[in-house]
Amino acid sequence: MEEGDSTRGTGFKAAFAVGEFRALWAAEALSQAGDQLARVALSVLVWERTASAGLTGLTYGLTYLPTLLGGTLFAGLADRYSRRTVMIVCDLLRAVVAALMAVPGTPLLVLAVLLVILTMAGGPFRAAQLALLPDVLEGERYVAGLAVRTITIQTAQLAGFGGGGLVIGLVKPQWGLVIDAVTFVVSALLVSTGVRRRAPAAAAESSVKSRLVRAFSGDGARELWRVKGIRVLFGLKMLAGFAIAPEGLAAPLAGELRAGSFAVGLILAADPVGSVIGSWIFTKWVPARRKTRIVGILALASVVPLVFVFFRPSLPVCLVLIVLSGAFAAPYHLQAVALMARAVPDGVRAQVMGLTSTSLVTVQGIGIMLAGALAQLTGPFVAVGVAAAVAVASAGPMAIAWKRAIATGPDVWLPTGSRTG
Repeated sequence: MEEGDSTRGTGFKAAFAVGEFRALWAAEALSQAGDQLARVALSVLVWERTASAGLTGLTYGLTYLPTLLGGTLFAGLADRYSRRTVMIVCDLLRAVVAALMAVPGTPLLVLAVLLVILTMAGGPFRAAQLALLPDVLEGERYVAGLAVRTITIQTAQLAGFGGGGLVIGLVKPQWGLVIDAVTFVVSALLVSTGVRRRAPAAAAESSVKSRLVRAFSGDGARELWRVKGIRVLFGLKMLAGFAIAPEGLAAPLAGELRAGSFAVGLILAADPVGSVIGSWIFTKWVPARRKTRIVGILALASVVPLVFVFFRPSLPVCLVLIVLSGAFAAPYHLQAVALMARAVPDGVRAQVMGLTSTSLVTVQGIGIMLAGALAQLTGPFVAVGVAAAVAVASAGPMAIAWKRAIATGPDVWLPTGSRTG
């Protein structure tokens, strides 16, 4: 088969040709849409009841932060129990909790506790899904599936808040939570009917207690640091903590440019737009033998454009730089995930995927806070440029380390038939 034919045969159409992937994709798309709608609904609900910006901001933060605990503490359940079952249980739990949150007059403290439970359940769901995808899609189809997932999530971020605001403008916030609950039920139905049963990835223990002990044993963290190549990939993904600075400083950047609130939306949309473009090009046009080799180069290229924000460019130039950053970042992130999933044993895959995804959210949160503190002292343009410069200094050695990892372990990292050229 010609190389071009091979590439087309393992692209988006090939991924969607797999029925199980279609079910997983539709389930996540629904969950993403429901989550975005719920965030808007909760923000409006708390603001209407308290008129407190602080409590509204705290509520919004609770739609993200408990995911860290869920992904870190409970991801191991998807290695000790059927990943399909874990996803279904998490969806049904979130449906029940979202429905309880929609009950009129629910005290704010109870609402906050329910929100924490709802968000934490997303951690093991995501870990189970990421660990299941390599079993559903093989080879380059898996990379294409990850690209579809990236494009879906980024598109949801672009459209979700506007669409959520429109829906909540037409109905009461409680109905937004009801819709969220329905999306979780439909997601559970899609997974239960569209994904076949598989045995647990790890060896079966004799009792529920022993399974739970192993699930919380920390095997995933040990595996993450055991292999140098996996450590390098993990480090490259953590560069997102620096690259997120423009998003965290979107309002100050627009303010310095005297561009108005519309520019804030443009700055926030620039990275998702670049991610969609980069994921599409990477999946459709980059040959399989090159994807693994250029991970380090793409990681370095993703932060270099942001260095030039230091020089206070005009809004159009600033947007182009952020789009370029996203276009280089998304491909290396999805390829890193694919490589890590292939390299780690199936019995700890969910733990590794869960720990990686939650660590990514953590460093992004820390990165935004540090960038904000630096911007307070130096201004937003300097803060973004400095963060990018630190990322470049970190990415260079890691890119070299990744090249060495490939050279010393080609059988682990390079796909079959790609070790030459």
